[in-house]
Amino acid sequence: MDSSNFHQYLGASFRDPSGYLFVEGGVLYRQVNSIYKEDFERLIKTGLYDELVSEKLLIPHREVPKWENLPDECYKVIQPETIDFISYPYEWCFSQLKDAALATLKIQTKALEHDMVLKDSSAFNIQFHKGKPVLIDSLSFQIYKEGQPWIAYRQFCKHFLAPLYLMAYKDVRLSQLFRVYIDGVPLDLAARLLPFRARLSFPAQIHIMLHASSEKRFAGRSIDSSRKMSRTGMQGLIDSLERAVNRLRWSPSKGGWTDYYETSNYSQQSEKSKEDIIATILDRVSPESMWDLGANLGRYSRIASRMGIPTISIDNEPAAVELNYQNCLEENETNLLPLLLDLTNPSPDMGWDNSERESLKRRAPAEAVFALALIHHLAISNNVPLIKIAEFFQHLGRWLVIEFVPKEDSQVQKLLVSREDVFPDYDLANFESAFSVFFQIHQKFEINGTLRTIFLLESRKFEKVTG
Repeated sequence: MDSSNFHQYLGASFRDPSGYLFVEGGVLYRQVNSIYKEDFERLIKTGLYDELVSEKLLIPHREVPKWENLPDECYKVIQPETIDFISYPYEWCFSQLKDAALATLKIQTKALEHDMVLKDSSAFNIQFHKGKPVLIDSLSFQIYKEGQPWIAYRQFCKHFLAPLYLMAYKDVRLSQLFRVYIDGVPLDLAARLLPFRARLSFPAQIHIMLHASSEKRFAGRSIDSSRKMSRTGMQGLIDSLERAVNRLRWSPSKGGWTDYYETSNYSQQSEKSKEDIIATILDRVSPESMWDLGANLGRYSRIASRMGIPTISIDNEPAAVELNYQNCLEENETNLLPLLLDLTNPSPDMGWDNSERESLKRRAPAEAVFALALIHHLAISNNVPLIKIAEFFQHLGRWLVIEFVPKEDSQVQKLLVSREDVFPDYDLANFESAFSVFFQIHQKFEINGTLRTIFLLESRKFEKVTG
């Protein structure tokens, strides 16, 4: 085995001197460095690790034997449980970010009970796994020292409290600031953006306004190591943050795409026909993973997830993703993850060397992809040529279940009411021609009572030779 592989850090883990992630033989491992030995042993021996894992707050891992020729700084090698899909805070709805914040604070409280603290509170260390927010970094803890302030307080405010306040009080779309400020929303920016009524909130005054002014006042000065915070004071700070997060609310308004199913042109017969077609296709291809693009509230995502298929339910409307996630919580769904993404401007490669956070395309492929009642929005609302859509979709998964909506359909006619029809090539024949370049057409199904057609396509990039 080439030991040089262990010097190639994976993703964002290169920043942590305590250890890093690497992949060997297609398996994800984490090296724990000798510098972290005392903290790691305390995590295990105090029972904190077992408690957090049992409460599904920390991703479990198993220790594996060390290889020969590992770097001298290697203390242990652990293998974390696999996360089906890595998502990022700018892809979460309001309640997902809120639940991630509350999970972080709960972990900090439990750590303090075991004489440890979180040394960082990055939102990127939280993932949604089997329906729950869970910490994925076992090296985020350090031994608590009496009188030491919570070192991760500022980061928590930037990664959680500030964006949640902006989303709740100003505009839910401000979550996208994470795409610009990968290390968290600057507190001085949040302070200026917050409306007056938010500034009247005591937690906002303390944790954002005064915090921001304090940062400005002491910028460039050495850290005052004499500052002390008792254990009771630290827990009081955590309790204050928890109360602040719990009080924040954002409720999506009705209308638009949130009541799409009620206002669409599907009859009950047509809807049943579409659901039966999708179930038939899923039975045939039996995918191990599914992405539903333009999922709205996730009606068709749930056909897959309730068959035990891990499903990512993607939409670009914050209200739809919020309601989808709330439905997941109500139904205790473990195979469905709603995410906020705009396919016309999907998450890019970001961070140092464009490699800390992966683009949507780099996190592909899923085994199967839904694109139901979506293509007319891409082709007509966004002027994307059919050949470009097909080329993009070919990278996302082996199987594509796509619904073609013709111009005669009432939903397409709505799109054309306020604009000139400059889409002479948008028809079924040109659709099949464009997609045949990148896909093999296996089956097509007409949806009863509509002019729409569902296709089962196989990407030529991933198609397998069958006998």
